[in-house]
Amino acid sequence: MHIDVMLASLNGLSVGDALGAQFPILGTSVPELLAGRVAGRQWNWTDDTEMACSVAGELCEHGEIDQDRLAGAFARRLDRTRDYGFFAVDTLSRIGRGTPWQQAAGAVYDGQGSCGNGGAMRVAPLGACFAGDPETIVAQAVRSAQVTHMHPEGVAGAVAVALAAGAAAEAGMRGIRPAPAEFIDEILRHLSDGETARLIRHARTLLGAPAEVAAAELGNGSRVTAQDTVPLTIWIAATHLADYPSAVTTCLAADGDIDTTGAIVGGIVAAYTGTHPQPVTGIPHTWLATREPLPTWFDSSAATRRRPSGLRRWLPGRS
Repeated sequence: MHIDVMLASLNGLSVGDALGAQFPILGTSVPELLAGRVAGRQWNWTDDTEMACSVAGELCEHGEIDQDRLAGAFARRLDRTRDYGFFAVDTLSRIGRGTPWQQAAGAVYDGQGSCGNGGAMRVAPLGACFAGDPETIVAQAVRSAQVTHMHPEGVAGAVAVALAAGAAAEAGMRGIRPAPAEFIDEILRHLSDGETARLIRHARTLLGAPAEVAAAELGNGSRVTAQDTVPLTIWIAATHLADYPSAVTTCLAADGDIDTTGAIVGGIVAAYTGTHPQPVTGIPHTWLATREPLPTWFDSSAATRRRPSGLRRWLPGRS
């Protein structure tokens, strides 16, 4: 387990989430953000970060995902002010009242289960944690997704993001920069076939195209499904793997569900920029300082005490 890398990814996820959530009301532009001009108000995060912290906390404390325990944590920490979707509120409220998660998650959409992007938005730190072990990444990502998203595409979206974060972290720790096509191929190698995988394969054919073309063909999360969200985030991460600000602001420019695409891309790219030994463009210090602090119940200091020997400490905002 790579706890420090997981925390790097979590910071990247939360900053991307918070910036995406606040961007429509900040009164600033992408060029201003890239120039270092940050509005004075705090960037508050959403359910993406809250649930990602529960996933990371589970891994810090227990080293693996226990679905009953994770479902209970999600339900216990449900905060309706954090922009949870309607079906997420309903599912987690039912779990909180004692309904088994299998029944609550499996009942939505006439028993099909949700194919929403919620399983994908919170999972990048998990992939980073198990970097170098794609089989474990797949197994643990499936467990993390199923407690709220039982549809095969909802699960596939989570697996794809976790694999991307794992591949990014492994490349960073090895000090290499994979070519965008190579990066996507590594994800597809371990991803089951389906609509999400098909669109990620299409994303590979769009490498080098303008971002607006990629968003038009792949979706930008506006439908809030895994299929409509994850392929573009993989394209953005592959294209901007060594440049966190460019990656996240590409999500903003693509419009759509920008807090979720920002969270996914931020979590993947920070797993790379937070570990690579050579100069890369990581999370800007001003962005990290402007992000709302992580929840008080998430004890990152306890997490770092589980750091495996030999893995150097990651410094927040490293660039």
